[in-house]
Amino acid sequence: MAIYTLPELPYDYAALEPVINPQIIELHHDKHHAAYVKGANDTLEQLEEARDKESWGAINGLEKNLAFHLSGHILHSIYWHNMTGDGGGEPLEKDGVGELADAIAESFGSFDKFKTQLTKASATTQGSGWGVLAYEPVSGRLIVEQIYDHQGNVGQGSVPILVFDAWEHAFYLQYKNQKVDFIEAMWKVVNWQDVAKRYAAARKSSYNLLSAP
Repeated sequence: MAIYTLPELPYDYAALEPVINPQIIELHHDKHHAAYVKGANDTLEQLEEARDKESWGAINGLEKNLAFHLSGHILHSIYWHNMTGDGGGEPLEKDGVGELADAIAESFGSFDKFKTQLTKASATTQGSGWGVLAYEPVSGRLIVEQIYDHQGNVGQGSVPILVFDAWEHAFYLQYKNQKVDFIEAMWKVVNWQDVAKRYAAARKSSYNLLSAP
């Protein structure tokens, strides 16, 4: 029985045009994201078999595969909801996302400085990866992370609240090799309401990772 399932898109394939065309959304969700879900479930089955047989020769590869596929599933699940055809601009108090706006200003100096850092982090990933705005619970601040593949270079305990997919499958059919053009266009579809909800939830559920229980 599958542990993880592919979530439905919160909009139709054409909802993010012209920033992302329908063909990319369909392939990205129905093929690539689905493959990460299957990969995570398959790896869990293989780990169960390893436990039952007490056969641990492949443990390093299985744990790496689980991290890769599960992280891919989680990041994509956030990614779809981070976007909307009515999005873009910047978070503002008048739109009900003032706490997020204040946190960005406090953590990065200004929205423009944050936008530049996340754009650069996303556009300069070597090979496949993501640019991520995350809540870091030890300091209680927001940080930008540059994630390789789906799971590398991550600060432990940080909670992703805004993710930019910089894998080629996210943009190549439309933007060719111009990754930076895709990342710049992504700002036009950011769903700040969703990001603000994720920020509030991360703050509410956070705890001091450095404190003894």
